[in-house]
Amino acid sequence: MRWDALALVDVRDERPAIERRSSVRRADGVTFYETRARAAIERMPAGTGLPQRWAVSPYRGCAHACLHCGARGGHRRLGLDAGAGFAAQIVVRYDIAARLRAELPGHLARGGGELAIGVGGDCYQPAEERYRLMPGVLAALADVGAPFVLYTRSPLVLEDGEALREAARACGGRVAVSVAFVDEQVRRVAEPGAPSAQRRLELLAALVEAGVPCEAVMGPILPLLTDSPDQLAATVRRIAATGAAAVTPLVLRLPPGARETYLEWVARAHPALAARHAELYDRSGRPSPAYVGRTVEQVAALARAYGLACGPGAPAPKAAGPRYGQLELL
Repeated sequence: MRWDALALVDVRDERPAIERRSSVRRADGVTFYETRARAAIERMPAGTGLPQRWAVSPYRGCAHACLHCGARGGHRRLGLDAGAGFAAQIVVRYDIAARLRAELPGHLARGGGELAIGVGGDCYQPAEERYRLMPGVLAALADVGAPFVLYTRSPLVLEDGEALREAARACGGRVAVSVAFVDEQVRRVAEPGAPSAQRRLELLAALVEAGVPCEAVMGPILPLLTDSPDQLAATVRRIAATGAAAVTPLVLRLPPGARETYLEWVARAHPALAARHAELYDRSGRPSPAYVGRTVEQVAALARAYGLACGPGAPAPKAAGPRYGQLELL
């Protein structure tokens, strides 16, 4: 055999690293990458606008497919598609509860503060029905008294109502439900896989009734689409009607990953607004501080009128009038 006559064969594996180190399963058009968590507690991604500094994300990617989701950049860093793939390629960190238990003592000793749960992808998206990672996460938090805020849009969180009550008693944990706007036409396009605003309002009411500490996150408010005085007032009024104690307004931010997806949609669906968005946002995806200030103050004034606290941890003012029993959107 003449070795010098043999051609070299390129055997490099061009798959993304996350795929090479994961067990890959497919179901209903979605690819699940089952992988170990290298770290459970991670620094909060830039551009979320949330007050917490540290986050825990059982899943990366999200079936809710929100065009504005700031977690899309994380998909790109993993070598996955930050566009359509964000909803169709879900990373499942199956050992997240065990990793969290190992890391929590050090986090608390360092004074790491409140943890944000579910920022890399909704922790109660449909994948949670299959993998059930959250009961272990909640137990780990409750056992050591680690404070947390669980961010979700999904009624599936009610499946863990008792665990959430226990965690709230043990460490002051609470649920923050995103109700950014009540315009269902906008929701169907901007958040196509997410529950409707009506279902999220009903979720808030159910959490209040179940005795689970909760608040509404009115975010993201979409500039020029859901920020009119009438739209803001309708959203705050519906939130107040649920019995929730507080609302936190968040104006849309567009970090890399989300920026491309969202602005492409704006240019296609609302071309007259494209130039204004270019003026409103800087290169890092932060909106004009003046615009943010005006919008947040509008929501704060509405919150005062309806007896809601505005912002995390703010005391609720005395209600200016009765809360409404109905949850109609019109």
